[in-house]
Amino acid sequence: QVQLVESGGGLVQDGGSLRLSCAASGRSFSSYAYAMAWFRQAPGKEREFVAAMSWSGDTILYADSVKGRFTISRDNAKNTVNLQMNSLKPEDTAVYYCAGQSRARGVNTVRSEYAYWGQGTQVTVSS
Repeated sequence: QVQLVESGGGLVQDGGSLRLSCAASGRSFSSYAYAMAWFRQAPGKEREFVAAMSWSGDTILYADSVKGRFTISRDNAKNTVNLQMNSLKPEDTAVYYCAGQSRARGVNTVRSEYAYWGQGTQVTVSS
């Protein structure tokens, strides 16, 4: 089992930046070598894909809405996955979730392909 804990959310003005972090732990994490991702859910909306990255970092996917503004990265030695968010917009306001796969499914945007989830961290962008 793998546990994921997000941090770094908060309130920021339109055009500002935030950096989210996801700390992973668990008995099996020492051998964890699967894709991880960030999703977000705004009030009244479905949870949507934001960004994903393979264990090696050679495959990265972004939602069109964040491409060029957000950057996903991971530090396998520290068991962390980060999301640097620049040029934030009010429509980026949501709860952001870190997610990890439980087996090799390939880097993808599908929520059901990720078995492990954090509790979420709120990001609010004011206009």
